[in-house]
Amino acid sequence: MRRDALERREALIRAAAACFAESGYDVPLEDIADRAGVGRGTLYRNFRDRLDLLLVIFEREIDAIGAELDPAAPLPVLLRQIVRRTLGTRLLFARLTLDLAKDDAHFAAFHALHGRMTAILHPFVTRARERGEIRADATTEQVMLGIRMISALLKSPLAERDPDALITEGLDLVLRGLAR
Repeated sequence: MRRDALERREALIRAAAACFAESGYDVPLEDIADRAGVGRGTLYRNFRDRLDLLLVIFEREIDAIGAELDPAAPLPVLLRQIVRRTLGTRLLFARLTLDLAKDDAHFAAFHALHGRMTAILHPFVTRARERGEIRADATTEQVMLGIRMISALLKSPLAERDPDALITEGLDLVLRGLAR
């Protein structure tokens, strides 16, 4: 891709992330193109639809999470960090999973992102098992399920409570389930 085309693509991704954060999933795609300073044609040359944009945003979110995690940190600290980091995108993630069922191509891309997150977390889960923080038979998939469970608390009517308190309660329950 030419440099100017890459710059327009990056502008679209940044604009989409900002628009989704400000206006939610149903933000008009024209608003994203306008914010990026490009036309709708440029948007559609780069992204087939809003799900394509969301998948790229989540891909970058996963990369950022992987870059920020401290390999020496205990698992509870890492889980809290991941849940806190994804607070801003949890509603978009829920909407994305609803729309994925309608499209096999998007589902495959989403599944690849899931695999990527699993690969990032696997060494941390292995170290947590070795340090005795979790059972020897606890899997990375179970830890990821725990993250989703804690995040779900923040989507519920209980979310009116302090998010940190909910994360602490959810983390306590999940870690008890993963304990020896």
